[in-house]
Amino acid sequence: MTSHVPNEARVIPLRPQSTRPQSGPPGARPAASPVSPERRPPTVREPLWRDLVGDVLRRERLDQERTLKEVAEAARISMPYLSEVERGRKEASSEVLAAAAGALGLGLGDLLARAQGELVRLTSRHTGARAGRGTSGARFDGMCLAA
Repeated sequence: MTSHVPNEARVIPLRPQSTRPQSGPPGARPAASPVSPERRPPTVREPLWRDLVGDVLRRERLDQERTLKEVAEAARISMPYLSEVERGRKEASSEVLAAAAGALGLGLGDLLARAQGELVRLTSRHTGARAGRGTSGARFDGMCLAA
């Protein structure tokens, strides 16, 4: 026969419990203080790495006036998969990225450096708004990857 254990005994909190006393029923979230829309920071969606890398691959392929089929065959990856990588639909492995870059005459470092340059370019528009709040607007010349 199994014993019944209440649900709360099986819950593992992902965040530490607040030390502030709660007003209201246990487990209830404290009410957030209202913030006027003009005081809210703008919501900026960071570009995804796979989108940036795919854009660089596609732009380089088109600049070389090569077809998807030609590059996929040279890289020894399937044409549908390369298409999905270029469109940012697949998170390609470093081996696949190196093969695609190599088929275009680029090294993996070149591909990643170009994608990082795009990331800096796209996000630098928003650093001006944050610079006044203590965020450094310094540009890094090296490759900066974050997991």
